[in-house]
Amino acid sequence: MMKIEEITFQETFSVRHPVLRAGKPIESCHFDGDDLASTKHFGIFIDNTLVGVTSLFMQHHSFFNHKIQMQMRGMAVLNSHQKQGFGEKLLAACENYLRNEKINLLWFNARANAVPFYEKLDYQIMGKSFEIGDIGTHFVMYKQL
Repeated sequence: MMKIEEITFQETFSVRHPVLRAGKPIESCHFDGDDLASTKHFGIFIDNTLVGVTSLFMQHHSFFNHKIQMQMRGMAVLNSHQKQGFGEKLLAACENYLRNEKINLLWFNARANAVPFYEKLDYQIMGKSFEIGDIGTHFVMYKQL
């Protein structure tokens, strides 16, 4: 049985760590703003096991003129559950949440290897690639909802 629900930022660590921060201290899973009331964290559960997470931050990017925008961070699905549609379902649930909240722009910094995943879901690249520390090449991507 699959379900998607809001979770705490601490709960995201069990997926963020092995997928996004492998080999780094668990503290690296904590993002600035994780604990703000305006930040929302979502998890996808399969048979009550958390297998995917993402977080939505009230964050303005200068590329976009929208008054209200959300930035997605920490989108991750456990390796054992990737390429089974769980990321798509989690992202669709986030988009529905944003539409219900009357927020019509979602943007994020996508790792270069994740760009094809987001492009097939109608996200577009804005600007040129850039590097994030020891994580690698990223692109700003967005979608108007």
